[in-house]
Amino acid sequence: MSDITSLTLTELVKNIKDKKISSEETTKAFIDRGEKSRDLNTYITEDFSNALLKAKSFDQKPNFDLKLPGVPIAVKDLFCTNDVKTTAGSKILNNFIPPYESTVTQNIWNEGAILLGKLNCDEFAMGSSNETSFFGNVQSPIDKGLVPGGSSGGSASALAANLTPITIGTDTGGSIRQPASFTGTVGLKPTYGSCSRYGIVAFASSLDQAGPMSKDVKDCALLQEIISTYDEKDSTSIDFKRNEYSKELTNNIKGKKIGIPKEYRVDGMPKEIEDLWTKGIEYAKDCGAEIVEISLPHTNYALPTYYIVAPAEASSNLARYDGVKYGFRSKGENLIDMYEKTRSEGFGSEVQRRIMIGTYVLSSGYYDAYYLKAQKVRKLIKNDFDEAYKKVDAILTPSTPSAAFKIGEKTNDPVSMYLNDIFTVPVNLAGLPAISIPAGIDVKGYPLGLQIIGKAFDEQNILNIAYAMEEKIQFKNKITDWWIK
Repeated sequence: MSDITSLTLTELVKNIKDKKISSEETTKAFIDRGEKSRDLNTYITEDFSNALLKAKSFDQKPNFDLKLPGVPIAVKDLFCTNDVKTTAGSKILNNFIPPYESTVTQNIWNEGAILLGKLNCDEFAMGSSNETSFFGNVQSPIDKGLVPGGSSGGSASALAANLTPITIGTDTGGSIRQPASFTGTVGLKPTYGSCSRYGIVAFASSLDQAGPMSKDVKDCALLQEIISTYDEKDSTSIDFKRNEYSKELTNNIKGKKIGIPKEYRVDGMPKEIEDLWTKGIEYAKDCGAEIVEISLPHTNYALPTYYIVAPAEASSNLARYDGVKYGFRSKGENLIDMYEKTRSEGFGSEVQRRIMIGTYVLSSGYYDAYYLKAQKVRKLIKNDFDEAYKKVDAILTPSTPSAAFKIGEKTNDPVSMYLNDIFTVPVNLAGLPAISIPAGIDVKGYPLGLQIIGKAFDEQNILNIAYAMEEKIQFKNKITDWWIK
């Protein structure tokens, strides 16, 4: 058998069920690799000793009917985990230990998985490079000094580096798909309302959605099957008939109509991204799909719309962090002074920037000019997708406008950083599902991804298309373990 940590989730589960390896052996292997990989800075909180105890306990009384029997998993530090520190990558929540569990993580533990620890992320999920975390930037395992993407950068880095067999992230404007693209992994942003937001630290409530990140599409389908449940504790959770995504996975997509939006051919698009997209279209044709050119006319307005709506919701959500009930508190001469010092010292510069933008667009005199107008444009963007889906079954685009960049390269240019989300934010604004799959490399050998966008609640269809294309692409991630001394 190859190294335990390099196995896919499906392979790992089969080996555990066949009693070829134990949960304890598996957990030890991931812990050992995690301890050797601290230079990547993927973890905020390691829960290794507890994980080992739980693995031993599972082996004593195994239940092989579970979908994740004794499988160790690390998760993004935006999900509340009962009695395990949850920071959202922020100083203001540095010592916060939740007294309850998020629904998504509870679903995973219910299927037999074991928590390895909490993974680094951009502060409050605000960022595209994992450089805004209070706990330091994460390194990509692809190459030294490279960003893994964000905000789920710790999740993507840990997955690509074989520190966890599968993981979960959150996606508000591309925070699962962009890091997946940067690290040569698979990332699914489900339909808004398909996975519970209960127990997830909120950034922008009408955009946030949890989703699976994996080494291949099959694993992604299995984890989506587990985490997607209706939840009465989340008012935005939608009760619909959910597929058994992994069992219904097929590579037969003959006759599927895949749309190519002309507006995504943006000015200044690098040739390697254009070439990747062209190859992606050929892969889809080879799988039996029919290619249809479509128009999404309001695409150009998606990014400015997002950067009004998301900060507005963030400024409201983050008002709760005042140093009174929980989290970091700074000493002040009076209550107002304490509030000011706590928030100015507790929040990083990017979070402060977005709170200020959000407060501005919601303020008297500017609400109609900015926020209300942005919500109207958001509706137009959704209408564009609705019209397109009268002609096609799915849409194919690049995941990102470039491969991963160097740490520090864009930190002083927020607009350039925000442009990373140009292909991903329309999906969040419309509440649709989308998956990023690795599809090629740039001239430096860095991974590039393709994005498949689906109709609302049609995750099965985009998983099937991704599965079929994955077989044609045959992408192999080249990880050299450069960080292990």
